[in-house]
Amino acid sequence: MSDTWIINMAFVALLVAIGLYALLTMKNLIRMLIGIEIVSKGILLALIATGYEKNNILTSQSLAISFIVVEVCVLATALAVIINIHRHTKTLDIEQLTNLKG
Repeated sequence: MSDTWIINMAFVALLVAIGLYALLTMKNLIRMLIGIEIVSKGILLALIATGYEKNNILTSQSLAISFIVVEVCVLATALAVIINIHRHTKTLDIEQLTNLKG
């Protein structure tokens, strides 16, 4: 493993740690979604860095593009759910969302 890959994995670990911290400590749904996005960017960086390290950059690029497409779909769906929650409850605080009905 090269030094570049190790540095990239350090940044991946940092991004994932920041994202998990945001997920575990934030009470706002938007901030939690941002935490999920930070974790996904770390995973995306790991995909690209590993593909570059293994001299298989085309496979990693295709996986990264597929990951981005899926990520955008998940983000759009999550934002739609958050907007509907805000319309019905007038809050985004997860502690006040105890009375969810289907």
